[in-house]
Amino acid sequence: MKARIMSILILLVLACGAWGKVGGVLKVIDTPGPCPKGLAFDGKNLWVADAFTDRIYSIEADTGKVIKSFETPGYDPEGLAWDGECLWHIDSGENLLYRLDTNSGTPIKIVESSTSDPRDIAWDGKFVWIVDHKKDVLMKVSPVDGAAVKFFAAPVKESAGLAFDGKYLWVTDRLEDRIYLVDPTDGLCLSSLRSYGPCPFGLAWGDGFLWNVDYENRQIYKIKVFDKDIISKWDERELSLHFIKEFRNYGPGTLKTLDVYLPLPENRDNQTLLRPIEFDSQPVEIIKDEWGQKIAHFSYKDRQAYSLIRAGWKVKAKIYATEYFIYPDKVGTVGDIPKEIKDKYLADGEKYLIEDAYIKELAQKIAGKEKNPYWVARRVMDYLGEHLSYNLKPIGGWNPAPVVLKRGTASCSEYSYCMIALCRALGVPVRYVGAVSRRGDDGWIDNTFHRWVEVYLPPYGWIPFDANKADQSLQGKKVLGVGNVSARYIITTENEGGDEYLWFGYNYGYSWTSEGKCRIHEESYGLWSPLGEKKYHKPVDEKK
Repeated sequence: MKARIMSILILLVLACGAWGKVGGVLKVIDTPGPCPKGLAFDGKNLWVADAFTDRIYSIEADTGKVIKSFETPGYDPEGLAWDGECLWHIDSGENLLYRLDTNSGTPIKIVESSTSDPRDIAWDGKFVWIVDHKKDVLMKVSPVDGAAVKFFAAPVKESAGLAFDGKYLWVTDRLEDRIYLVDPTDGLCLSSLRSYGPCPFGLAWGDGFLWNVDYENRQIYKIKVFDKDIISKWDERELSLHFIKEFRNYGPGTLKTLDVYLPLPENRDNQTLLRPIEFDSQPVEIIKDEWGQKIAHFSYKDRQAYSLIRAGWKVKAKIYATEYFIYPDKVGTVGDIPKEIKDKYLADGEKYLIEDAYIKELAQKIAGKEKNPYWVARRVMDYLGEHLSYNLKPIGGWNPAPVVLKRGTASCSEYSYCMIALCRALGVPVRYVGAVSRRGDDGWIDNTFHRWVEVYLPPYGWIPFDANKADQSLQGKKVLGVGNVSARYIITTENEGGDEYLWFGYNYGYSWTSEGKCRIHEESYGLWSPLGEKKYHKPVDEKK
């Protein structure tokens, strides 16, 4: 009996630990009907509209007990919102917006919805917001006559839920199973969370928490959105990565010296090494650059024509999709960033040229006097998304930021250089990370690699920003470049740029000398392999 009680206590402790962070579910309530859609919170109780029973239910938020219910005024009930006194409700069959007496369910006011396919609504203190799931728009409408005051594109193609937290809108995506934070002034997506259920629908806001009803699970979730712990991990995989740097001397001379520098992966939020790194051949030394990056140094001498040299390492690791939820108003100012961070990550470099007049002028144009590092980085990232297009092999190789910005095309490295240059010109510390990428399958080869930047956001620390992902049409896709690292990478390099070993490169650096003429061919690649049992596609065995 004591053992059982202890097990229960341990499970409760683990559950509390897992739920005590941003995105954590604090309460689960079963819905009274089988097709829950709209959701509202009146400061004490929840209200949920059900499309099967055509009823609106009042539910105790603490216990989940149904207090009362009444019939909906239409036959295809959707969203709900609370205005402080009454309940607003929208019906997609009637295309009408109702203000309801919560005692009887009687409509006090009826206006046209101004949209043909409304799904959910929110109240911002003065206006009603409506999400149209077929036109993919968010609309701000007058509660007097339903006329549209403002509208802009929804963040995704299947928006299903809508809520207002006093400053920002929250929008659910039932296909991607995400919840987005949206600026109501222009529709900009600021950050996102994964939903707890598989079909997130109606949303409600109350007392600093987000409530979400899930259509498939027929449950309501109370979600924590403010906490110091903003990171969550998903999609765990166990993989092996063999990174190889290969050289061939086609002669006719002798390769007198070859020094190869390979940065070494370490434990990070997105990766956990399962055992020490193994080397193909023993490096002469393990060194650290001025930013603390570990690098294996390999040295070779007097290699004749037609010789082959391979330097490499192998690692077995768990990798994760890591997501950092950023609420912009919780981020500090540039003045809150520690001095040692500024000293290391505001320096100039030949790829950045932050003192260049063009960079200075453009940075001020983009961000002005903004002192919130999130907004500085976001405005820079969005500018790059609008003014650069991706080109893996631009003319001239890795060009400095001013050249890239004037040209209008960039590789991932050049996106990173531009992001670093403009943010640092505005006093925001930025560094880059380099990684080997899993290209689709768990067992595959990568010879392209990827690089993005991390921005220092007080009080949270280093947060990933991938400007390469800003070139998207949907806001919901763009925001996945902010605070997200998918389960595709082993990060090898964490650097400022311009060091003596890797220069501005990532994943490797090298130098060589020769006696006589030599033609050296170099190649770099990462070999991915899944750990564990092999996978097979097998049909259902009907004999079992």
